[in-house]
Amino acid sequence: MQELALLEPDNPSEALFQRLFRKHSSIMLLIDPSNGRIKDANRAAADFYGYAEDVLRTMRVSQINVLPDEEIRQEMQRAMQEQRNYFIFRHRLSSGELRTVEVHSSAIEARGTTLLFSIVFDITERKRAEEQLRLASLVYRNSSEAMSVVDANGMIMTVNPAFTEITGYSAEEAIGRHMSLIDSPRATRKIYRAMRRTLDENGRWTGELWGRRRNGQEFLRWLSISTIYNDDGSVQSRVGLFSDITRRREADEMIWRQANFDALTDLPNRSMFRDRLEQAIKKAHRADQQVALLFLDLDSFKEINDTLGHAVGDRVLQAVAQRLQRCVRDSDTVARLGGDEFTVIIGELAEKNSIERVAQQILHVLSDPFHIGGEQLYASASIGITFYPDDGTRVDELLKHADQAMYAAKAQGRNCYSYFTRAMQEAALTRKRLVTDLRRALAEGEFCLHYQPIVDLATGAVHKAEALVRWNHPARGLVSPSEFIAVAEETGIIGEIGDWVFREAVRQACVWRAGIDPDFQISINVSPAQFLHGGRDSGWIRRLEEIGLPGAGVVLEITEGLLMDGRPETIATLLHLRGYGIQIALDDFGTGYSSLAYLKKFRIDFIKIDQSFVRNLAPGSDDLALCEAMIVMAHKLGIRLVAEGVETEAQRGLLAANGCDHGQGYLFARPLPAAAFEEWMRRGKAPRPATAPIT
Repeated sequence: MQELALLEPDNPSEALFQRLFRKHSSIMLLIDPSNGRIKDANRAAADFYGYAEDVLRTMRVSQINVLPDEEIRQEMQRAMQEQRNYFIFRHRLSSGELRTVEVHSSAIEARGTTLLFSIVFDITERKRAEEQLRLASLVYRNSSEAMSVVDANGMIMTVNPAFTEITGYSAEEAIGRHMSLIDSPRATRKIYRAMRRTLDENGRWTGELWGRRRNGQEFLRWLSISTIYNDDGSVQSRVGLFSDITRRREADEMIWRQANFDALTDLPNRSMFRDRLEQAIKKAHRADQQVALLFLDLDSFKEINDTLGHAVGDRVLQAVAQRLQRCVRDSDTVARLGGDEFTVIIGELAEKNSIERVAQQILHVLSDPFHIGGEQLYASASIGITFYPDDGTRVDELLKHADQAMYAAKAQGRNCYSYFTRAMQEAALTRKRLVTDLRRALAEGEFCLHYQPIVDLATGAVHKAEALVRWNHPARGLVSPSEFIAVAEETGIIGEIGDWVFREAVRQACVWRAGIDPDFQISINVSPAQFLHGGRDSGWIRRLEEIGLPGAGVVLEITEGLLMDGRPETIATLLHLRGYGIQIALDDFGTGYSSLAYLKKFRIDFIKIDQSFVRNLAPGSDDLALCEAMIVMAHKLGIRLVAEGVETEAQRGLLAANGCDHGQGYLFARPLPAAAFEEWMRRGKAPRPATAPIT
């Protein structure tokens, strides 16, 4: 109040001015133009600027006006001289916010002092609306997007050319009609109510909205609505700007579908499967429930593709997908991971026992024949089952465990289901460590060969030996091939191991040919997996040529499975090796699908009678009859025989008496390292031939 004491309090008009100044709702300031200080401010000014009245009275104009001091001084001078009726400034509030204000100032006298009496009007919103209108006008003239201006009641006031191009309505047809002219039934009343509520609250709305063209065709538009207000805050008009995004939406949906769904079966693919499983896990975690994951692999699906073609195989996969979906609820997920692998996610699981019914239902529906292209086909599946959270809490963990359980189902005979167990996990970890150790073993030279003599049963002479690979593991000691060969075959490491065995075995054969027997022959086991990649035959032959070992010094022991594979490259490789003089032995004869056609086609040199026939060999036994038959048959075809697993003199005598050419087994010697084998040979440990038939 002390600043207004500059006025004459006894003067009625000045007293009235003081009361008006204090209580008026307009923002009022008294400013000393000589120093730019605010002499007084009313309550409305304090509320607007965010400062207390007594604080405002100590401030300079430059503390609220963003103009430089010199420009402020010049503007106050113009006001004093009444050169301008009002001024537009940017004032800064205590919060830091900038507001656009219109200031009306005039000079007044107070006890010989000239002050500026300023009334401040906040015109920020008005200026904003004017700017919006200006920008809307520019958009209207230049934008390729459709634009319309409607009044407060939604009646169209004007449209731009793009509006006509998109909707088909000319300006003459649209102006004067309600904006609902282009509404689509697909945009529900609920959507319009929400839009109206947002516009009333914020003055703006942006989003997707279906529309309808003049020809009745529906289109999707991306619509933005802005509101222009009158000075009193009422709606003057609304400006709508929209573009046709129908094709973009269709393209986006197609891309999204291609990224998340399998094109063949229309099931969720691996990407969508992971997302669905993650959501099911989160939901189960919140509700303290379980989730079941079933991993399915079709049994013998490869045969369908190979025999009937991929087109038929694809139709089988489509039919399987449809049948799987019939076995689960709408809330569950059936996905195709790729190939013939499917998964089923069953959430909100109250008890595990219900999953058994689902698994049985799946096996049942897949057992029905598939009628495709005039063919009646049959398919079955092996199913692995795992549960969240008991068997894992992460997507990758559950998928891995379900996969392991599926392989356990296959091992049980297929067309069945198996639950994941911790024992499976331990076996998988052991296998993983074994694979890692196998790769290291090659680099570290941990493999070695042992040699088991093959004895001539008629003379007792030893001119042959079988090379058997052993793994000298740094922690586990000597590891038998039965523990690692299968893993090496599955992982492809068998190729490198097999090459090493071949090189080392033929090198040793050269040594023994020079020091023991010039006709010494080495037998080498060959895995079918070694023939999956071509070129080994040439490499092996080059190796023999480098060391000067003739092909007749090597016997390759193969299985019937390799012959039954029937691949052209496999056959070509065998014939190439055979043409170089390398001899072929058919291992484990009599235990598989033996075929005389194979013996003739590949000119087999040796048949190895499996030890299962030798183990219980006795006079008058069925095993002896089978051995006799194999011996007679082989000799008729010019093939020699080697009996495996000979452990007793009785077995040796029976085999020799019936004309078996060679014997191999613990009766003669266990597999020995090269040095021990040489010592065994020098000591003449080979048994003497049988002197009389044993019947």
